[in-house]
Amino acid sequence: MGNTDGETRSGRSAGEGVSNGLDRVREVALKDKGARFTALLHHVSYLRLSLAFDALKKDAAPGVDGVTWREYDRNRQENLLALHARVQSGKYRAVPSRRVCIPKADGRLRPLGIASLEDKIVQRAVAEVLNAVYEADFKGFSYGFRPGRSQHHALDALAVGLGKRVDWVLDADIRGFFDHLDRGWLARFLRHRIADERILRLVMKWLNAGVLEDGQWSDSGEGTPQGGSLSPLLANVYLHYVLDLWADHWRKTQARGNVIVTRFADDFIVGFQYQDDAERFLGELRGRLAKFSLELHPEKTRLIEFGPRAARARKARGEGKPETFTFLGFRHIARMTRQGRFWVQRITDKKKLAAKLKQVKAELMRRRHLPVPEQGRWLASVIRGHEAYYAVPGNAEAVQAFRYHVTRHWRFALSRRSQKGRVTWERMSRLAGRYLPTTKIRHPWPETRFAARYP
Repeated sequence: MGNTDGETRSGRSAGEGVSNGLDRVREVALKDKGARFTALLHHVSYLRLSLAFDALKKDAAPGVDGVTWREYDRNRQENLLALHARVQSGKYRAVPSRRVCIPKADGRLRPLGIASLEDKIVQRAVAEVLNAVYEADFKGFSYGFRPGRSQHHALDALAVGLGKRVDWVLDADIRGFFDHLDRGWLARFLRHRIADERILRLVMKWLNAGVLEDGQWSDSGEGTPQGGSLSPLLANVYLHYVLDLWADHWRKTQARGNVIVTRFADDFIVGFQYQDDAERFLGELRGRLAKFSLELHPEKTRLIEFGPRAARARKARGEGKPETFTFLGFRHIARMTRQGRFWVQRITDKKKLAAKLKQVKAELMRRRHLPVPEQGRWLASVIRGHEAYYAVPGNAEAVQAFRYHVTRHWRFALSRRSQKGRVTWERMSRLAGRYLPTTKIRHPWPETRFAARYP
């Protein structure tokens, strides 16, 4: 398909006068699954770059160029006009990402690539253009880093799906996905829909730019740095062709019983009605991933008995309660109500909880000499943020425990302010009651929200 421009429209998210060309791109992508778009770069307009710049975090760490958001904003129009001219003329050059490592919940380090400011701007604008094409293609069970979708949408879908004739669960994780993604295959996948060579060259520039760590440049020739604005979309494109299309076809043509799939980035859960389906799928999945230079993590991938009939079957065999699995920060537990109804209880993963409390404790010690009201306001925001994600039905005890341990760490930090003695629990209870919000469930039951989203 050629240019897909149209009249302008206004809107808070789009900005005044934004071309509705992307609406036309979406329309064509939906109607014609075989369409290849030959002219997309012109959608990376000055206005789209400006909106992408506004969407960046103003206090984010700079890349190797050392340029911050506020420095760039001082000559905003001049800088963005020059950037737009370089992108459209082909003179734009990608800069290596600055590699940093952040601790994971299991104690290991996760490498992240911090792109330069201009790379962030252009990547974000290009990602918006490509999303107009690929949102028409992506499967409904793909939830990671997609517009209008979140972790809780994936969790809701999984909880509802597990109650629909599912007795076996494949808890899968792709080993080092972002590090081992094959760039050659990714380029071939992109060409299924994108025929604009200028867009494809931009993507390959970012992939081949490499990383800088301690002043040393390196590029393994595979993978994509985590942390870039475009990386999540490229990951979804790769897994769409490698996993999603294959899994959807497999469950429609090979499965003997019911099969459900929920994927968020490189973490995914597959539920099966029958054990033989689960074992065949797992065996064929290993071969499918190997074809595209990927493999399942041997320690994080498990096939477990989980579902309405699992508890009774395991009890009859003398094997105890069904195993649990962790997905998106929640441990999922198979439960039965007193009335015999199956439900999935989700509680905060202990590793995630411990890691967060460790961060809070360290930050409290750093802030311990600040005024108590200022500490209280910060801790209140921490608790509200924690509850915004973890306060789901069935997890009240863990959410309350987080508030208690935050209060305990606060008491310890305040006691270390001087040599006058420890803060009593009586005073601490008053401070917690004054500054820290009371805990309550913030999310509806999965079935309620899922039914509202997909009537």
